[in-house]
Amino acid sequence: MNQQHNCDVLIIGSGAAGLTLALKLANHADVILLSKGPINEGSTFYAQGGIAAVFDENDSIDAHVNDTLIAGNGLCDKDIVHFTAENAKASMQWLIAQGVDFDQAENNNKGTQYHLTREGGHSHRRILHSADATGKTVQLTLAEKVKRHSRIRVFERSNAVDLINDPAAETKQCIGAYIWNRNSEKVEAIHARQTILATGGASKVYQYTSNPDIASGDGIAMAWRAGCRVANMEFNQFHPTCLFHPKAGTFLLTEALRGEGAILCRPDGSRFMPEFDQRAELAPRDVVARAIDYEMKRLGADCMFLDISHKDEEFIKHHFPTIFEKTSALGFDMTKEPLPVVPAAHYTCGGVMINKHGQTDVANLYAIGEVSYTGLHGANRLASNSLLECVVFARAAAEHIKTRLDSKQKIISIKAWDESRVSNSDEEVVIQHNWHELRLFMWDYVGIVRTTKRLERALHRVELLKAEIQEYYRHFRVSNNLLELRNLVQVAELIILSAMDRKESRGLHYTLDYPQLAENSRPTILTPHSKMSDHG
Repeated sequence: MNQQHNCDVLIIGSGAAGLTLALKLANHADVILLSKGPINEGSTFYAQGGIAAVFDENDSIDAHVNDTLIAGNGLCDKDIVHFTAENAKASMQWLIAQGVDFDQAENNNKGTQYHLTREGGHSHRRILHSADATGKTVQLTLAEKVKRHSRIRVFERSNAVDLINDPAAETKQCIGAYIWNRNSEKVEAIHARQTILATGGASKVYQYTSNPDIASGDGIAMAWRAGCRVANMEFNQFHPTCLFHPKAGTFLLTEALRGEGAILCRPDGSRFMPEFDQRAELAPRDVVARAIDYEMKRLGADCMFLDISHKDEEFIKHHFPTIFEKTSALGFDMTKEPLPVVPAAHYTCGGVMINKHGQTDVANLYAIGEVSYTGLHGANRLASNSLLECVVFARAAAEHIKTRLDSKQKIISIKAWDESRVSNSDEEVVIQHNWHELRLFMWDYVGIVRTTKRLERALHRVELLKAEIQEYYRHFRVSNNLLELRNLVQVAELIILSAMDRKESRGLHYTLDYPQLAENSRPTILTPHSKMSDHG
């Protein structure tokens, strides 16, 4: 018999969304927090720029809403955008109360005022930050509080395998999840009264990404298999400026560099962004990423360059210490020379459909953060709205979950995981080959610029891979790579199907076959078992 754990609330994911929710619920419920790796590993930890919120008296919630709508290019849910913007300041004040240390303004005689920076697409300075390592500060602060809380059990090195629906219920109702304990290498079950997906995005589906290795779309794939709709999966944000260096890995050069005056240049030193958009380097990310991609292809260049060396040396070191240290270690001096950059997959704007409370289509199942589709981002996410969405919707979900913690709900004995007909694989090379093939054709065929032919080729390849991986999954014991690959190939199919359905170019979805905006455009909604989009 496999081990079964029981709790009131199961939170799958340990980034800003999951940690916030755990802390908001722990005084009211017994919580299990599942972390795929160490608790500090995840996209939140690597987020450099900051979090958008109106703190400046010259700024306004309406301006934040308007900037978000412009970036979202006609596909944002206006009510959700306003809900997020109006809850931003309170959410940041909650983070500050937890001990998150945002940078304060210099020479300040008016009490506590925060240093606000500006990023692409924003009309005002409204980005709270902790130097250039905001996500790291948020992650470490919240994780430390979670680890000390007596009613939160943290399961590190544990992969969620699949959500479990109650077999006796007439409608879909989640009762927990199977997890793979990587320490014991056993599949275990967790029964929960409420289950929350906070697993982040799916950028690892692409060959080049700014995300850590764990961003493999697990929550989206599990929710889809459990019966949840997904929306806007075609909108994958490519961050324009990742450091181009063989030893840089997935190192991101924050948009705040451009907010503080950095310019983009060709290899010959000439500036090019004013030729593409009147907002130049402060245009939204989709515009900047396409411009860099276009110039690289036009010139046959390996990269473009980001230059802030015209700013004062002390200013650069003070505001961007993490970037200065990292680039210096690789042999660059950003105070004297430009840095080589390329676009890389960065953020999944679509995801599991939820309402304002974080509820999905399946009873007792919630989704918050990058795994979800709220309607906030539309066709393109505005910079520094991502961590904001995590905290705002985690707090909203917490308030809703508190009303649904029925102590009378029975604990259900979950069917044990059956490994009697599987064996250990001696063909790990198959997983590695499929892994590389998937990420490469997604980059080549479903990347920054798309065509119908490329999407058709990608769909053909992903269907073959999906069948091959499913066959492999049925015959061999689970492993980290196999679980992630199974989820990535499912998410890749959803991205391709969504992209094929959108017969226009809008925001992050750009296709040479339909370069114009369509009239009356709506979110792309996919429903499980139909593979057909449902516009509405």
